[in-house]
Amino acid sequence: MLNTANLTEIKNEEVVYQNPLLFLKIWEIKHDQPHFGIPEPWTWHWHKQVEFLVVTQGQLGIQTKDTYTIMEAGDIMVLGSSQPHRTYKHSEAPLHQIVFQIDLTQHFDLSTLAYLHLFSELTHSLEPFNALFRANAAVRASAYRLISQICEESQSRQIGYELAIVAAIKQLLLLLLRNDQRGLSGLTEDSGISRLRPALSYIDEHLTERITVEDVCRILNLSYHYFIKYFKKVMGLSFIDYVNYKRIKKAERLLLTGDLSIMEISYEAGIQNMAQFYKLFKRYNQCSPKEFKLRLRDQTEVRVE
Repeated sequence: MLNTANLTEIKNEEVVYQNPLLFLKIWEIKHDQPHFGIPEPWTWHWHKQVEFLVVTQGQLGIQTKDTYTIMEAGDIMVLGSSQPHRTYKHSEAPLHQIVFQIDLTQHFDLSTLAYLHLFSELTHSLEPFNALFRANAAVRASAYRLISQICEESQSRQIGYELAIVAAIKQLLLLLLRNDQRGLSGLTEDSGISRLRPALSYIDEHLTERITVEDVCRILNLSYHYFIKYFKKVMGLSFIDYVNYKRIKKAERLLLTGDLSIMEISYEAGIQNMAQFYKLFKRYNQCSPKEFKLRLRDQTEVRVE
């Protein structure tokens, strides 16, 4: 009987993105030695990123705080953000697996934000997608192919590999969306986004300024309490979280394309408090603004070599 009670010793695993602009890490693990079984100690770990596990050969045992599963070749499992889990080689046969860790929230722009709340886990778990993988062989095979493609592109790094990876990620999200068994797809009504569009445009145009809920309520002629509830229902995240998300995205662009100082970038993004800026930037990127620039530079140097 597996012990699910001891969740106190959990390692917070830092995920270092292979490309800081793609917000993902993907690699293949091969265990060809005959040794198998639960290790001692069998430690838990978690990370902010969503994780897809794909078994290409052998058997993988995996335990979360709620379930214990033996994955076979061809199986796929998705682990939600910050979900504790631990794995082991379950049989003597070689075990080959693909581990795909990604910040899904970074792969939505203004044209697709209507679907962000279906994957952001703020209100809905990703766990039902595992039932979809188990029940629908066609969906499982398509997801397997897309994740394998992302892994191959990440390893080969041929020209345009970033475009290929982004396209495959969008196809994976679309696959899950159109086969969603949670019955949530109807929540993403265009009428809701259309009603909020003046507010979204106002936010984009005034990011460098102080933006309040009251300002946007006046534009939409809505009461404060109705607006904040309606905004979260339609967008899947709170008004404040959305504004912060847009500000950090602007800061990222400024870090990549300009020569402004960190303080100037913070001000340009509408965040006057430097401590708050660093805190928000690290929340979305798991690194400081300076580290973000250094990682991009290192990535570029690797590509040149």
